[in-house]
This record gives sequence, structure tokens and C-alpha cells, in this order.
Amino acid sequence: MNLALRRIVLIVALLNLAYFGIEFAVALAIGSVSLFADSIDFLEDASVNLLILFALGWSVRSRARVGMALALILLVPGLATLWTAWEKFNQPIPPQPIALSLAGLGALAVNLSCAYMLAAYRHHSGSLTKAAFLSARNDAIANIAIVVAGAVTAFLWQSAWPDLIVGLGIAAMNADAAREVWIAAREEHRAEA
Repeated sequence: MNLALRRIVLIVALLNLAYFGIEFAVALAIGSVSLFADSIDFLEDASVNLLILFALGWSVRSRARVGMALALILLVPGLATLWTAWEKFNQPIPPQPIALSLAGLGALAVNLSCAYMLAAYRHHSGSLTKAAFLSARNDAIANIAIVVAGAVTAFLWQSAWPDLIVGLGIAAMNADAAREVWIAAREEHRAEA
């Protein structure tokens, strides 16, 4: 199972890295806070999954320490999003809604695929695989919100607010996932000590 898990984690890391480039380019092109937050999250997910790939062979105590570090890493996209949201708040230009929704749909496809692959392993290897699964699951939820924000901007409310609200929601979800991973890693560390 460890070899199969390693293969899945590597595939997930590569998918996240590839879509980071796509979504980041679209976010910059259309000025979207939510896509920016999600693209940074893709980069963070790629990094987290590569770290998990290496840490899977380590002791429980070492994996717990990596889990605590991952909890802190999960906060980075939220901080970047807050900065981007502040800039957008000062210049509230709505992003191009069709591009926003299409990029969100592509991200949703990637994240659903990753969550599906990781679901079978989410209770193995403690906080590490939990972090990978929660990240993919939360990202899929965020992608649905991005698509909805694009639709709302296109058809109901030509404003930067739907994008801003979703971007801030993504930041909040990342903070909650970081909390869950921190708690799981701390419990592993205590149990091993």
C-alpha cells in the first residue's frame, strides 16, 4: 500500500503544479482574487504533496512534526489572499466572468480527481494524508464557489464583490484545514512521546 500511496501523492503533486501555472496566468490576466488564492493554493498543494511523498517513510514522530509544519504551510495561501483582497478592495474592478468560471471548472476537475485518488488513503499515515485529502476536498468546494462567483458576476451583479467574497472564503477554509491538521499532528506527536 505504501508504494501505491506514494504513486498517488506524486500524481497529485504533479497535477497541482501543472494547474497552478494555468490558473495563476488566468488570475493575473483577469484580476481575480479568488483565482489568485486558488492558484497559490495549487502551488502550496504541490509542495505539501511532495513533502508528504518524502515524509511517508519517516517515523511517526517525524511525520507528526512534518504535519505540524504542513499546518503552518496551509496558512500561506490565506495570507497571500488577504493581501490580494486588500488590493482588489482598493480597486474594485470585476474580473472577466467567463474566464473566471472556465478556470474554476478546470480547477474543479483537477481537485475532484485528486480528492478521489486520495480518499482511499485519508486515514493512513496520520496527519500527512489527512492534510493532502482535506486540501483537495476544500479546493473542490472552493472551485464550485469560483464558478458560482463567475456566474453571479456575469448574470446578476457586475461587481468585484462576488470574487472578493469567494477569495476570502478560500482563505478561511485554508485556515480551518490548517487547524485540523495541526490538531491531528499534535495528537500523533503526543501519542508517540
